[in-house]
Formats: sequence, C-alpha cells, structure tokens
Amino acid sequence: MLKKNIFSILLAAVIMFLSLASSQTFEKVHVFKIPYFDKIVHFSMYFVLMSSIILENRKTLKSLKSLFLISLIPLFYGILIEFMQGVFTLTRSASFYDAVCDAAGILISVLLWLCIKPSIKETIR
Repeated sequence: MLKKNIFSILLAAVIMFLSLASSQTFEKVHVFKIPYFDKIVHFSMYFVLMSSIILENRKTLKSLKSLFLISLIPLFYGILIEFMQGVFTLTRSASFYDAVCDAAGILISVLLWLCIKPSIKETIR
C-alpha cells in the first residue's frame, strides 16, 4: 500500500514542511505580487495532492463512494495542518479560508477526474 502511494506521501510531506516552516522563510521569496497568492498556492497544493492520490489509486477507485472516501484523506490532512499551524508555530496562524481553498483544490481534482475518467476508459478498450 505504501509503495503504491509513495508519490502522494512525498507530496504530503512537502506540504507539511511548507505549511509548518517559519513564515520568515518565505518573506524573501516575493516573486509574485498577486493578492491572495497564498490561497492560490493552497488550492494548487491540494489539487496536485488529490490528483496524485487519484492517479496512484485509479485502478481501485471503482465507485463514486470510494472516490469520496479517499478524498477525505487530504481534506482532513489539510484541516490537521491548519490546526497544527495555530498550535505549534509562532509565525503562522490557522486560517479557515486556507482550509476552504484546500477543499476547493480537492473538489476540482475529483470533478476533473469524474469528467475525464469515461474518456480514458474508452481509449483503453
């Protein structure tokens, strides 16, 4: 099970590192002056995480229920990290809106998979 999901586990570790690292680490990296850029980053990280989970488990995701259940893993992971930011870090704070952006990234990944999955099955046959 772990070997099958190694890329997702590595992505989750990178997300945890980026989320719990001191915010001063990222103050030096102001390449983009886009308002709410951090929300775009949250959306993107969890979109990529959910997409990798789906791709690594695509053969076992037979039903909508199993897809929904597997999507709870990154959702609760994101909520846990937001909680950890509020409790264990001094330079970060928990944000409800970050968790919403995490959930949005997961949802869009799932919806995208549901849209492209039928065309993938047809091309494989």
